[in-house]
Amino acid sequence: MNVISAILLAAGQSKRIRGENKLLKKYKGKILINHILKSLIKSRVTKIIIVLGYESSKVKKKLLKSKKIKFVYNKSFKSGMASSIKAGLKKISKKDSGFLVVQGDMPFVSKTIINSLCSSIKRVEKEIFIPFYKNKAGNPIGFKTSFLKFLRKIKGDSGAKRIIRSHKKKIYKLKIQSNSILRDFDNL
Repeated sequence: MNVISAILLAAGQSKRIRGENKLLKKYKGKILINHILKSLIKSRVTKIIIVLGYESSKVKKKLLKSKKIKFVYNKSFKSGMASSIKAGLKKISKKDSGFLVVQGDMPFVSKTIINSLCSSIKRVEKEIFIPFYKNKAGNPIGFKTSFLKFLRKIKGDSGAKRIIRSHKKKIYKLKIQSNSILRDFDNL
């Protein structure tokens, strides 16, 4: 089956922005997380798994609506990004071709970039798909479903970085002509 899902991480506590959930801040007239969510909805991604945690009901109320969206709640969101990725992985079917792990605070990632990652997952014989701009790795990161067994072992707040580093031969570097893959809300 040629299904590509996206795990959209929206459970974090926004610790660098005191007292406010950064995903709910307005950026260019829209709620921050809805920029990337709009790109995902318009892309070739078949299913969007939104991982909620911190202020989950507040975040859920502000999100764009789509039939593609499924929600999962990460009760361990305080333990870091790895717990949110693992919560999202539970909704990935082994029959899927692959999936993307997408951060909610990256407003410049376009549907074109998402579609390029989806195409790479379907046609390239690698298991990890990382967008690169001028030799710098960015986000979102794509995976073939065959890589699930490794991702289920991640821990802490570094997401999947350590696991990815230990599987360098499985990485496909997708060259992107935009620095949008490097820019999140903390460095707009």
